[in-house]
Amino acid sequence: MILTTGVACAILVGGFLALILIRVPVAFALGIAIIPIVVLDLRLTPFIIIDRMFQSYNSFILLAVPFFLLAANLMNSGQITDRLITLARVMTGWMPGGLGHVNVAVSMLFAGISGSSTADAAGCGKILIPAMVREGYDTRFAVALTACSSVMGVIIPPSILMVIWGGVMQISVGALFLAGAIPGFLIGFALMATVYVYAKLYDYPIVARPTFGDFWTAFRGAFLAILTPVLVIGGIVGGLVTPTESAIIAAGYALILGVFVYRTVTPRDLGTIFYDTGRFASISLFAIGTASAFGWMLSFYNAPRLLVEVMTAMEFGPFGTAVLIACLFLFFGLFIDAIPTIIILGSVLLPVATAAEIHPVVFAIIGIVSLAFGLVTPPYGLCLLISAAIGQVNVVKVLPDVLIILAPMLLILLLIILFPQIALWLPMTLMPATFN
Repeated sequence: MILTTGVACAILVGGFLALILIRVPVAFALGIAIIPIVVLDLRLTPFIIIDRMFQSYNSFILLAVPFFLLAANLMNSGQITDRLITLARVMTGWMPGGLGHVNVAVSMLFAGISGSSTADAAGCGKILIPAMVREGYDTRFAVALTACSSVMGVIIPPSILMVIWGGVMQISVGALFLAGAIPGFLIGFALMATVYVYAKLYDYPIVARPTFGDFWTAFRGAFLAILTPVLVIGGIVGGLVTPTESAIIAAGYALILGVFVYRTVTPRDLGTIFYDTGRFASISLFAIGTASAFGWMLSFYNAPRLLVEVMTAMEFGPFGTAVLIACLFLFFGLFIDAIPTIIILGSVLLPVATAAEIHPVVFAIIGIVSLAFGLVTPPYGLCLLISAAIGQVNVVKVLPDVLIILAPMLLILLLIILFPQIALWLPMTLMPATFN
């Protein structure tokens, strides 16, 4: 038989949701949901699906994913995180709620190196959450702040999600990196403002007032580490390297720092680091394959075109469409990992955004920021789960603080929708050729 669009989409989406409800991993659920369609529709064969999966893997830019993960793991294992925390402590620890500001500042620094929010939550959380609790901070607040600040790992460049988005949507990764910088720092400042209010309400202490000597010592210790984003982003923006090559440079640079400069990574440690990197990268890349096949199936049945027609008929306008897009990404981020959501939902909504005259770079930043917030919202909430495990506290008890901290971050998302130049100004200034 030949399936209609409505029947095919109902089987695909319904089957996928049913599998998610019975706790089948997302990457497998996406692949299994395709099987009934292939069996029922005479026009499809298993070889087409295998070919679509292979084509998604056959991408040079996706090689950046394992190398950015390797760089993050090397940074954590090489105690480079400790040096970043020391620098953040002298930069922000003198303010009320000092360790809270340190938490946010080190997440901003780590984001510029790793490109991974989960690495941020794990690496910084295991040091800062116990330290905050010892200083008298509420455990729930420490866990919630660590989880929420870690989302900057995929917003402040470099970002693994931006690499995947650029590869899937054929958008300049360098432009996406630059577009995420100002929104990422605005989210960081919003978090610091929230910490300040908490500190005044609960009388949280300052860490210490540093001297110039303290600052110089901390800066000198972390200087080589904070050169990483300069090498990565500067190389891409300057047209010297591709995103994949920049990821290799980041990983190689982290390896040199850990093994030869700081001498905190031994040859024995490298085996564990490479194994963990390969394991996490394989999970991400397998999800890319099944999500690509699922997204191709939706396109085969013209789901994106029908969605564009429906949205155009409703006449939401650019602002209304952007808000709806953000809400859809926020909703899907509650249940599904960001990578398959980008490939499926991003590909489906791109024609909708184009029809509403939303710039592809702005569309990307709205999607990535919205999905980043999904990392701290249950039931998926991977960064929240990692932070809660470190703090040894139930996730449900942390949720009120997460929602309070998340509120000003959502306001930043609304500002990006209202004023797209927040995302566009930097890439249009530094990479004007990309926009011509």
